[in-house]
Amino acid sequence: MSPETLPALLSPVPDEDGAPFWEYAARGELRVQACSDCGEPRFPPRPCCPHCRSFASRWRRMSGKGRIWSYVVPHPPLLPAYAARAPYNVILVELAEEPRIRLVGNLVTGPGAPLDSVPPERVRIGARVEAVFDGDGLPRWVLERS
Repeated sequence: MSPETLPALLSPVPDEDGAPFWEYAARGELRVQACSDCGEPRFPPRPCCPHCRSFASRWRRMSGKGRIWSYVVPHPPLLPAYAARAPYNVILVELAEEPRIRLVGNLVTGPGAPLDSVPPERVRIGARVEAVFDGDGLPRWVLERS
């Protein structure tokens, strides 16, 4: 199948607390919600700080750098739309400046690259990665160039 004829993938369904994350991502920015009172970051976004119970928050810009904390290669993919893209990876990225914050995504070769652009045997726990955006509002990850 050509990319044009592949079935559509799942899209995020933002809620009130998480909508800013997706709005920033659509602009190519990786931001994480943080408490305005104690400064603690929180992800996923939520109305109340779990550390100090404040309802005040702001969106802190992240560098977009991190490392692969874990990953999986689904066999077989759970949803039919993903079967034509298999094998592909799903990675869990620990952010460099906020190691307690971990984001799920895919390791790809560059912005706009398909989910299967990195062979599964190239994915390594601990590999340094950075976020890329390709206009669909989903952060994906590429291996950091040293």
